[in-house]
Amino acid sequence: MIKYVELPEFVKDFNRLKKKFRSLPEDFIMSKKAALELFHVLEINNQSTFEMPSYRGVVPVFKLKKFACRALKGRGARSGIRVTYAWDKKNGTITFIETYFKGTKVNEDRVRINKYLHSLLSQ
Repeated sequence: MIKYVELPEFVKDFNRLKKKFRSLPEDFIMSKKAALELFHVLEINNQSTFEMPSYRGVVPVFKLKKFACRALKGRGARSGIRVTYAWDKKNGTITFIETYFKGTKVNEDRVRINKYLHSLLSQ
């Protein structure tokens, strides 16, 4: 079983998007089961999760690209919602770092990711 942790910045991002996309909370729960647990626990690659090689540190950082959001009708898994997270295989923990909508933000917040990875080094 995977333990999920959310950074405070992630919660702010999520709440902001939740106001715009009402189905986001339910869609997020579904994505945890259909993409993250499939990929990390059962080791089945359904091409929705990608490792970000430029962030190889204490733990690998991944991006969930295929996120089906029902509020974005007709787009299916290509909704444009992105979730950046770190996978700590040793502890079985996923830490959600950032979520954003590709229509308003092009790429992930690299400063935030690096800050998170550096915080792991100081522990």
